[in-house]
Amino acid sequence: TTASGKTLTKKQRNDAEAQAYQQLRRDGQDEVGHTPEAAALRHYNLRKKKFLLGKRQKSLAEVLFPGVTPELYKPGEEVFMMTDLVQSKKTHVPFEYYDLPVCEVPALADFRRRHRTQRKNLGARLQGVELKPAPFVLEVLKNQPCKKLCTLSIGPRKVRWMRKLVEREYRVHVTFDSLPILMRSAQLNYAVRGYPVGFKAPPSYSGLQHDEYFLYNHLKFTITYQEESGTGGGIFVTGFDVHPVTLQHDDSTCTGADTESLKNAPLTYLPLRTGATGEELKVTFSYEVEWIESSLPWADRWDVYLKDSPDDDIHFFAIVNSFMIVLFLTMAIATIIIRTLRNDISTYNETTRMQDGTDETGWKLVHGDVFRPPTFAPMALSVLVGNGAQIGVAFFMSMLAAVLKLLNPIKKGHTLTALVVLYVLSGCVAGYVSARVYKFCDAKNWRLNTIMTAMALPGVLVTIFTILNIFLSFAGAATAVGFFTLVALFALWVCVSAPLVFVGAFLGLKAPKFHVPTRINQISRYVPERAWYLTPPISCLLGGILPFGSVCIELFFIMSALWLHQIYYVMGFLLAVLLILAATCAQVSIVMTYMQLCSEDHRWWWKSFFNCASAGIYLFLYSLWFLMSRLELVGVLPVVVYLTYMSMISLLFSIFCGSVGFMCAFAFNKTIYGALKVD
Repeated sequence: TTASGKTLTKKQRNDAEAQAYQQLRRDGQDEVGHTPEAAALRHYNLRKKKFLLGKRQKSLAEVLFPGVTPELYKPGEEVFMMTDLVQSKKTHVPFEYYDLPVCEVPALADFRRRHRTQRKNLGARLQGVELKPAPFVLEVLKNQPCKKLCTLSIGPRKVRWMRKLVEREYRVHVTFDSLPILMRSAQLNYAVRGYPVGFKAPPSYSGLQHDEYFLYNHLKFTITYQEESGTGGGIFVTGFDVHPVTLQHDDSTCTGADTESLKNAPLTYLPLRTGATGEELKVTFSYEVEWIESSLPWADRWDVYLKDSPDDDIHFFAIVNSFMIVLFLTMAIATIIIRTLRNDISTYNETTRMQDGTDETGWKLVHGDVFRPPTFAPMALSVLVGNGAQIGVAFFMSMLAAVLKLLNPIKKGHTLTALVVLYVLSGCVAGYVSARVYKFCDAKNWRLNTIMTAMALPGVLVTIFTILNIFLSFAGAATAVGFFTLVALFALWVCVSAPLVFVGAFLGLKAPKFHVPTRINQISRYVPERAWYLTPPISCLLGGILPFGSVCIELFFIMSALWLHQIYYVMGFLLAVLLILAATCAQVSIVMTYMQLCSEDHRWWWKSFFNCASAGIYLFLYSLWFLMSRLELVGVLPVVVYLTYMSMISLLFSIFCGSVGFMCAFAFNKTIYGALKVD
């Protein structure tokens, strides 16, 4: 409503907000500060995200942490920061916080009692996340002046390792009240999670003949809060910032009153190097804490973390791109079914009824061979199709749980746990589908088929993961999985997944064999020469382009979340992309199968699988492009880790797409040949 009392329309309100936003930006207002103006700018930029995520959701906190209420802290209460991983975008080999030369874990009597319910789940163990208190002890609303924690002597070997961490831009991540620690600058208008271990100064800056490394050993914590509106006198935490300082401590520093000297000044930088004769480096670690009241609501405290995340408009365009591909394929299939197939079926049925001796041409010629079981590796085909169905069901159920707010997208450990558990519980789907396909192929060794369905794909993945885990263990990475976690995974596989596969296989073998509308000839029909684009591997490579193209835009955001530590929370978009991918695979398979049958080639079984499974090849090639253009990995092991995980992801993606393609091609053939009048 204007000052004159006139009510503005929605468009007028949007225009007024846009003008106000542009004016604030022209005035140099930042978007990361604690001021109401900065919060308003963040709210304006994130408004579309909130709208697209749901009309009932008023804040991103409701999306990232559905059902979570703010924790109330009492003045004077002793609270703890929690350590997270020390990681870098240049190398995906993270370390634990206490692998660094830092002060020891404080003796906190209340810690285990307060956090006994926060047990590590399977996903957190696979990611290497362990719940430990940081050595910084806080008291609510009590400003802590500079306090020395400890003095450590760092040997030459550890110094060299720390210099390597600085060179590779490792950042330390700590959380408080579930908020990741944040470095922000209102002058430069940036906000980034974590603080660096140190920094490297070039010779032009340090005045030396070589690069010099400096260590951050003093941390200035700033915690913003909002007071409770009631009479309880508690507070809600709304921000958690840090300003790292490199400082050579002496008797005059950290005296309690001196705060001017606790800043980054070139004369007091702490060089990260040993003495001239190899003496150990002595480092004093310290910290200070400041509590600042803020007007920012608790529900909007996550807005600053998503400041540089992609706009939802880009996700929306990705969906539109995928939808246009599906629409194009739908029109092609409609042309095939409504025009071509209807005319063909009418002509063939009329010819059969009149019995005028007209020669048959096209796809009706192979009606006696189209349902002939494959002669090449029917067991392998049934195993792959069954595993693809299992992958699809597990991923769909995980995304559905996230959309229904049963999973928090920010809690990656819970999401990974849900994926593993749902994949294990979907073993009955794999056994059932594999048994039905294998039974139709008239194969007899159903025991081996069931065992291969339960063991082949998980065995390959576990073997690759175990070999990679050995290298990560030698490197001392936090993501190296412990022995008992591997035993737990093996127990899930053997005690849950495999029995469910056998149950599904039993039900599949008891089910009636697939009924087909035509009889199979005793002698296989000769396959004539085909066009070049219908011969493998060209036909397979052509078939995989559209399934990959339907997800390539959204794939960029997923890869950024996996490898660039960005936040991905639009699970509704991801579920839509999954459904569009399945629809694209189905339609590509139908079109390619129809073209193949029109060329009188009845050997469609494996081709229908590989026509869509080849999308996994394009996914792996895309991962290579992403590696060269977006990542700046340093060292051999990070590249090996990246390629290993992307190979496994590409394999699962390929099997899922191939399974969808095969099942849809089979259903399509039953439909079109069921409409024919065949003797």
